[in-house]
Amino acid sequence: MGAYNSRRMADEDSNMSQSETGSESDSDLEMPRNYAHFLQSLISSGQVHIMTNDYDNYYGPSLPKINHKPNTSTLDSSEFSFLTKQASGLMDLRKKDFVRERNVTRMLQNRERGMHAQGFSRGNKCKIFNRYIPNEMSVLGECTGKVFCGIFSPDGNCFVTASQDRHIRLYNSGDGSYKLFKSLRARDVGWSIIDVAFSRDQQHFVYSTWSSSCKFLLVYSIGVSYELCIAVHVCSVDSDNHQEPLSLVNSGRRFCVFSIVYSSDSRELLSGANDGCLYIYDLTTRSSVLKIPAHEYDVNSVVFADDSSHIIYSGGDDGLIKVWDRRTMDESSPKSVGVLAGHMDGITFIDSRGDGRHLISNSKDQSIKLWDVRVFSGGARRRKIPQSGAGPDVGLQVAGMYSSRTKLEGDTSIMTYRGHVVIKTLVRCRFSPAETTGQRYIYTGCGMGRVIVYDALTGKMKGDINGHVACVRDVSWHPTRNEILSSSWDGMVGKWYYTRDEAADDGDGLLGLDKLDYVNSPPLRRSLRLALKKRKETT
Repeated sequence: MGAYNSRRMADEDSNMSQSETGSESDSDLEMPRNYAHFLQSLISSGQVHIMTNDYDNYYGPSLPKINHKPNTSTLDSSEFSFLTKQASGLMDLRKKDFVRERNVTRMLQNRERGMHAQGFSRGNKCKIFNRYIPNEMSVLGECTGKVFCGIFSPDGNCFVTASQDRHIRLYNSGDGSYKLFKSLRARDVGWSIIDVAFSRDQQHFVYSTWSSSCKFLLVYSIGVSYELCIAVHVCSVDSDNHQEPLSLVNSGRRFCVFSIVYSSDSRELLSGANDGCLYIYDLTTRSSVLKIPAHEYDVNSVVFADDSSHIIYSGGDDGLIKVWDRRTMDESSPKSVGVLAGHMDGITFIDSRGDGRHLISNSKDQSIKLWDVRVFSGGARRRKIPQSGAGPDVGLQVAGMYSSRTKLEGDTSIMTYRGHVVIKTLVRCRFSPAETTGQRYIYTGCGMGRVIVYDALTGKMKGDINGHVACVRDVSWHPTRNEILSSSWDGMVGKWYYTRDEAADDGDGLLGLDKLDYVNSPPLRRSLRLALKKRKETT
């Protein structure tokens, strides 16, 4: 989470313990004398946001000047480029002699002529989907606190959010209605709910929190019981909730799990914590079975490479990504099989492509990097990354980091994507769904309230869409529909969908997203303005 938030959580823990014991002194209750400095610290930390009555003209903080020209020389010759083009319908060797299909109308004509004898291939379907990238936002829901997480279940039928107001909300996303069907109050929340994860069978999810006494995860049952659930009776989604604490450590007050994922068989939980370690928890024996000292600083993100759950990726505040293979690991003295180095600051999130070879990493150095784990970084790059944290000092470095064009020695990344802002928190990035886009895009939240969609093959922004008035920490793309849901620190969950813009018509009746300048267009749509106005009236 970073040094800044770690110090802040330590202060909060100290205050909570003082309150519980009744040992606060009179000096602790005095208001700060320097009110300007106090207000500035609140704004910088993200606890206070400056709002304006003129919602129509609110544009948020100015975006740093971006001096970055994508260099695709390594990417163009990589296996990732070939696989992505093939999956997204940009190259079809079986039909290379046919008339080039420039738009949907031409594709339909060719199908009628028999050129697609068995219907559209999966690649052609992705090619059509990729013309309708979401570009408009409506407000799905509002919370009284910052929304930290928002993810879909593996089948896309459920969407869950976790907020600083201590509530977890579940929406029915299977039919596209996004109707809220359950809201439960999380246990042992001091600062916030930090992360949530769905089991593969979609009957359970797990969440982690940071509080003065939290040393465990919590599993919640949302469907019928199965052999790993403590409740042996059958329960429906609408039944009373059951939350079971899972103890990871036996001591230590300031312990927090920043990242948590299920194994493919839903029998194990992999987590990364602020003590620099990875933990593997066995849900069958209800015990922590493996502790791996992984990073010098906080472990901010962990993920399995593929469905085998043998290969693990971890990213920390030391700016390194480490690869672990449980099949060859000596559990008495675990060592990584390789290191991916190239970021100039801490890692905030990692997402695997699911093929066991490629992953992306988001970093506080204001970049996303694409990696091939078959090419590790050499020993030349082993210098320490200063632990800048996720606080206000990161924001002062943003403009300078955008102008960086040189790669660090030992950087083996395939591609670097720049244009978004990582500030205040662990902003997340992900690959777009394979089913609808062929994983052609990389999308991320942004500290400026935007949702950024990069074309993974060119490094350019395919979509730069503005709708929130505070940092967008998490983004999640529906696995079978072109809908992106964004979770923001302005307390709102946004639903992004495609809408046709006549002014940006590209001549084919389709939206030419590359021709739109979302940064200069009015960022607040009517639905968001009304939501902000309603919130102001109620407060």
